[in-house]
Amino acid sequence: MMPLYDELPEPPEAPSDGMRIIPLGGLGEIGRNMTVFEVDGKLLIVDCGVLFPEEDQPGIDLILPDFSAIEDRLDDVVALVLTHGHEDHIGAVPYLLKHRADIPIYGSELTLAFLEPKLDEHRINERDLHTIVEGERVDLAPFDCEFVSVTHSIPDALAVFIRTSVGTALVTGDFKMDQLPLDGRLTDLRSFARFGEEGVDIFLVDSTNAEVPGFVTPEREIGPVLEEVFEHASGQIVVASFASHVHRVQQVFDAARMTGRKVALIGRSMERNMRIAHELEYLDIPDDIIVSTRQIQDLPDNQRVYMATGSQGEPMAALARIAKNEHRTVTVGPHDTVIFASSLIPGNENSVYRVINGLTKLGARVVHQANAKVHVSGHAAAGELIYCYNIVQPKNVMPIHGEIRHLVANGQLAVKTGVPAGRVALAEDGVVIDLVDGEARVVGAVPCDYVYVDGRSIGEISDEELRGRLVLGSEGFISIYAVVDLENETILSGPTIRAVGMAEEDSVFEEIQDDVTAALNRALENSEADTYTCQQAMRRVVGRWLSRRLRRRPMIVPVVVAQ
Repeated sequence: MMPLYDELPEPPEAPSDGMRIIPLGGLGEIGRNMTVFEVDGKLLIVDCGVLFPEEDQPGIDLILPDFSAIEDRLDDVVALVLTHGHEDHIGAVPYLLKHRADIPIYGSELTLAFLEPKLDEHRINERDLHTIVEGERVDLAPFDCEFVSVTHSIPDALAVFIRTSVGTALVTGDFKMDQLPLDGRLTDLRSFARFGEEGVDIFLVDSTNAEVPGFVTPEREIGPVLEEVFEHASGQIVVASFASHVHRVQQVFDAARMTGRKVALIGRSMERNMRIAHELEYLDIPDDIIVSTRQIQDLPDNQRVYMATGSQGEPMAALARIAKNEHRTVTVGPHDTVIFASSLIPGNENSVYRVINGLTKLGARVVHQANAKVHVSGHAAAGELIYCYNIVQPKNVMPIHGEIRHLVANGQLAVKTGVPAGRVALAEDGVVIDLVDGEARVVGAVPCDYVYVDGRSIGEISDEELRGRLVLGSEGFISIYAVVDLENETILSGPTIRAVGMAEEDSVFEEIQDDVTAALNRALENSEADTYTCQQAMRRVVGRWLSRRLRRRPMIVPVVVAQ
């Protein structure tokens, strides 16, 4: 297989006789999926999602794809195609449209319905949305796109087959091969086979579950398990799921109806998405099953079900606040049951287990994937991927959507089915693949950094500043303040050393006070001295002393005022 590269040169001009593929997110992480296709100087974007921050990214709300590689070429974008309505595939669309609002967007009915409220929130009124259905073929010259249904953990998901004069590409999006889907909407393997007969030059395949052997359990097996948990629960039930997991919410409604319970939806996104899904008839809500959070308080505990967000341990989501006993309407205790009805996204383990521990400490019984079959994945396992490779028989394969280990495992599956190892393009975000004469080759890389959203700030927080936040949170910081007369080379006040967020008291720095003063005096004696050189002189002395004496590495903030 083509190796993963640490350093690659800037790519050459895109080939006039080939297709260029640039992943700007989703390769090396679970989230912020975005892939750009280029033919004849025109660009087609498939998906534009967000990545949610981890514990080592404090204060960050969202992480976006890096648009810089195409920012000066947005007029060349013929369309944005969305495969389905999950946040990691549509969440960054409003941020892209802030650069060019009139990009035509193609997606299924439910996908666009989930997108529109996001555009409203960002006050993007100019929008060019096109609803498509499976089996439809759209000419987005020079790209001819045919859409086919795939089964996923959200209804209305699509794969897209891209035909061009220089080659073809089949993009699965997120998919699995559930043979008994709740909505009866199968992954269209007949079309996959048809594309294979026509010729698939490059197959971009979901890698999330490539390490998992066999086939994913059908969704239908979850319903009876939920019903059993509901039947044996003597108190309140709280179910945590993604706000877009319509199928799982449907199963919760069905279990509540069978056990005589009412359901209250907790969280703005949960309420909004389920209302949309119901209006579009993707969700069947039994009569009078939904009540408000105020109405459910009037019912006995054994008739209450709360459907909440926060299954990934998100600190501001409803479930995390319930676990900390800080939610304004929902509290749990002994006899109550909490169900995590979603899979654990890699990187969220600590956050999720922290919430589970908090709920357990409150006395609740916590049911999750490790101790009950209350969730199945929405991504194809190894057996399903092998099945697809054998059906499609692609000339080249590009694993997408997953961490490095998932991409590698997916590539190995392709090789087992007969794809030549040299035709498996393993890439990370920003790595450029050119498809020329039926052969995919790595030709370079474009900048592809994390773009952090921090409140209203977009892209203004750097990795270095994040590291600073981590240091502040774990090691504290030390301020050193002095007032100097540069002209007369004298210290007028200080240096004063203060510690914040450290166990040590300020008196510990008396030991080093004379050394810091001497270092500042030496800096002032330099005829070219300025406030910066004075600051660095004090920083060096304090830094060495902290490392030697306290074995600590807090952030050091020296301030020198010249008068």
